Formats: sequence, C-alpha cells, structure tokens
Amino acid sequence: MITVILVDEHHVVRAGIKRLIEEQNDILVIAETNQSDQLPALYEEYQPDVFIIDMNTAYGSTLNRVNELTMTYPSARVMIFSNLPESFFANEAIQSGAKAYIRKTSTTEELLLAIRSVAAGKTYLSVDIAEKLALKNVADEQEPSTILTPREFEIFRLLAEGMEVESIAKELKISLKTMANYQTQLKQKLNIATPIQLVRLALKHHVITLNE
Repeated sequence: MITVILVDEHHVVRAGIKRLIEEQNDILVIAETNQSDQLPALYEEYQPDVFIIDMNTAYGSTLNRVNELTMTYPSARVMIFSNLPESFFANEAIQSGAKAYIRKTSTTEELLLAIRSVAAGKTYLSVDIAEKLALKNVADEQEPSTILTPREFEIFRLLAEGMEVESIAKELKISLKTMANYQTQLKQKLNIATPIQLVRLALKHHVITLNE
C-alpha cells in the first residue's frame, strides 16, 4: 500500500485529490495539512511514501521547505502539484529535491501514474512540462531560471509583474537593504540596466504574459 500525505492550503483541493485516491486499492491518504512548515514533523510521525505538495505563486518558500525536508530526510519523496505552467517552475522544483512535478490540469490517470512512480523512487514530469524542458535545454541554456537562484528568480518574477520593491520585501520578509542587493545581483547576472529591460526579458522567457 502506497501511503500519501496531502499538503495544500485549499481544503477543496485536498478533498478532491483524496477522493480520487480513495478509489484506488493501492494508495491511501494517511494525513493532510494546509501548512508546509509541518513537513518534517509529519514525516517523522508517519513516514509516508509520497508527499503531494501544492506550489502556488509564493513558490519560493515552498521549495525552501521541500529542500530542507529532502536534505534532512533523503528518503522523503515529494511530488509537487502546481497550477504554474512554465517549465522553469518544474526545473526549480526538481532542483529543490522534488521527485515529480504535476500540473493541476493533468488527467486523473497522469496524477495516479506520478504517485506510483514517485513511490517507486522514479522521477516524473507532466508530459507538456517535460516537452518544454527538453526544447528549452536545446534552444536556450541562458534563460533566467538557469542563471538565478530560486530566491533571485522569485524576485525577478515579482518585479516583472510590477510589484513594488517595498511590497516584495514585506512579502518575502527581507530588509530593503537585502532587497537592493538582490536587485543589483539581478542586473549583473541578467545583464540588464532598466526595469523595461527586465520586463522584456521576463516576457521573452514567458515568466509573465501580456494578459496578466
């Protein structure tokens, strides 16, 4: 029997996944939570075969917790369940220690296949994400997600979306001085000098879209 713990801030989402899983004879949900900071305690208590963890727009903190979990407990297996469509999010998730990245638009069959694959120690990516990653690796190895750290990329995305510097610092719980240092690092690593260049780069690599 494959044991699963669900981690999602939305009760409705957890209930939906749980209902799908309960229809299977070989998968069992043994616990659920809306707090990703409970991962170590849950792992120690339940030793699940798979964590299914939601990753939304505040993905940086989630990936940090996934990284901390998998570094502390190398046998912990994490599957990221996300509505973020671009391949660089999947790339960051895998680099942080996750074994799988599944879109919330995936079919039931793909979700169950991913759970079973992760439980067996394999890595799994949604088909569309895997195709995008393959194409990006061939076409452009200098995209922002390969140059920036997860925190730098998160700040890059928020700036590109038009968020004020003070608001980003508050959301990420960092000082304005630290935020200024990150901005300097972004300019140097991405070879940009102005906010317009930052936005153009974000658009080019589909970090943001015009309809946002």
